[in-house]
Amino acid sequence: MKIRKHYLTLRRAFPHIQEESPIEITLEELASCLDCTHRNMVLVLKRMQQEGWLTWLPKKGRSNRSSLIFHVKKETILLEEAKELVTRQDLHSALELLQASEEALSLREQFQDWLSGQFGFRSEVQNQRRTDVLRFPLTQTIHTLDPAAIHYAGESHLVNQLFDGLVRMDAKGEQILPHLAHAWETDDARTLWTFYLRKGVMFHHGREMLASDVKYSLERLQRLAPRGLYSWAYANIREITTPDETTVRIQLEERSELFLGFLTTNRASIVPADIYANHMDSTNASPVGTGPFRLTGQEQGIWILEAFPVYFQGRGFLDRVEVWTLPEQEQTDLSDQLRPYQIMHNVRISDMDAERWQQVRQSGMTTKFLTVNALKDGPLKNPQNRQVLSNALDRTFLLEQLSGDVIETANSFFPYTQSDVPNSTVSPAPTTGIVENCCTVAGYQGERLTLATIPQYEHDALLLQRMYAKSGIRLDIMLIPAEEFKGEQRMSADLVLFAIMLDEHRELRLYDMYKSMRQHADQDVQALLDDNLFQLRLEPDAGRRKALLEQLESQLKQRHSLLFLYRKHLKTAYHPSIRGISLDSLGWVRFRDIWFT
Repeated sequence: MKIRKHYLTLRRAFPHIQEESPIEITLEELASCLDCTHRNMVLVLKRMQQEGWLTWLPKKGRSNRSSLIFHVKKETILLEEAKELVTRQDLHSALELLQASEEALSLREQFQDWLSGQFGFRSEVQNQRRTDVLRFPLTQTIHTLDPAAIHYAGESHLVNQLFDGLVRMDAKGEQILPHLAHAWETDDARTLWTFYLRKGVMFHHGREMLASDVKYSLERLQRLAPRGLYSWAYANIREITTPDETTVRIQLEERSELFLGFLTTNRASIVPADIYANHMDSTNASPVGTGPFRLTGQEQGIWILEAFPVYFQGRGFLDRVEVWTLPEQEQTDLSDQLRPYQIMHNVRISDMDAERWQQVRQSGMTTKFLTVNALKDGPLKNPQNRQVLSNALDRTFLLEQLSGDVIETANSFFPYTQSDVPNSTVSPAPTTGIVENCCTVAGYQGERLTLATIPQYEHDALLLQRMYAKSGIRLDIMLIPAEEFKGEQRMSADLVLFAIMLDEHRELRLYDMYKSMRQHADQDVQALLDDNLFQLRLEPDAGRRKALLEQLESQLKQRHSLLFLYRKHLKTAYHPSIRGISLDSLGWVRFRDIWFT
């Protein structure tokens, strides 16, 4: 509201004047503060008096000094303005307003308390029709909802609500189930896959899904994301044919037992050809899929999803979901003040709150690790230097800095194996650092090492910089945007810091990670990776594939080419009034399944 901004301008013009303390001032001086006319200033003061913000006691004559008394603190007006912006669903402007103000620190907690009350479940009744709405906070920025271009967990979560694939994976990652395809078969060579589509599945814009849409979606993925997540899987597609509108045949270049698993990922979501063809060379198309919700609005950080009434697996209980994307710095612990959220991801819960909330510890996790760029000429081409780097890992220090009940030491991508390092058992830091070691072993004169990572992991990189500095190892940090991280820029670094999200698609994610790691491995490690990944593609038994991955991991650790840091389990908490909670392995709520009592 403009009148609030005028009041804030006036109030800030007299920072040393306390509320209820009169000041002597002329109307002309006030008009100069707002850069307005004498007449408009009179109207502004009248309006502010009506609001009860100030008292204006004028004296006759333009040169006479009148009396002005402020009643309301500028912090109160700022908070009211931010609240009104939120009610107009302009969350980002509200946050920017508070961040830009000099009073941001004092207002932050008050605004957060109020904002928490805006989230959760509510019913709206209009003309005897009940609309069930869930406002859902997400402490991430949504850059895109195109399945071919997503990079972050929040984006992936929303894509799962909007799109479907031919098949789906159960939450444990053990069984592939029918979805848009009700059945499938493969030939003896296991290179030709035939999928039979359900009839009557509708896209959000009202057209039936056809085999031609499946063909278009996979070919579009090859064209737009040739180096994207799981690109090795869809690059193996030689040809797609559609004998009729409900049959799709996919011919692979070579056999891959991982291909069907790839089709369960949201990268392989089916999009309508008639909508996305207009954006053939971009990922800016408005998201249209066959999923249980459709996107009906997106503005100022608020994404509005409405139930798709003709969803092929049945309409959801919720009518609308509003996903409010809060900046990451707005994330906070769950406490009494935040109870109205009703569903919260990635939270730590106190013992007192634990008694009042249902909790789910997710089966999935993220694991942070370092890999060595063995192709770069430098200290780390020497195996002895890599061992020094490994021994200098002070995991106790890292856990202290990242304390929480969801963080633990890791020494494997597979949890709860004998190779895991207990929290209390870590390798001690060496008394001499890699700088000395380089001089004596490899002849290097204490040159610095470069660590490449994405901006989201900058905090971890800084912790590693501090940790290694204690052992004389000097790190420079190179931040590369996530969408460019698989490019050539990281090849100039000595070390790569990254994380892998291990969910129901664990073996696909590990395969993808090892393919990426191959780009900066030495010749021996490249041969090791090629051999193991080849065996993995040909192995039909899931248990044997797991054993192959564990064996490969062990060999890379022995070479000090793969250095584990920690793993992070996240929790989802929800209020007992919520029914039908269904979570994927990373704890994200499937909106279609939930209802409230």
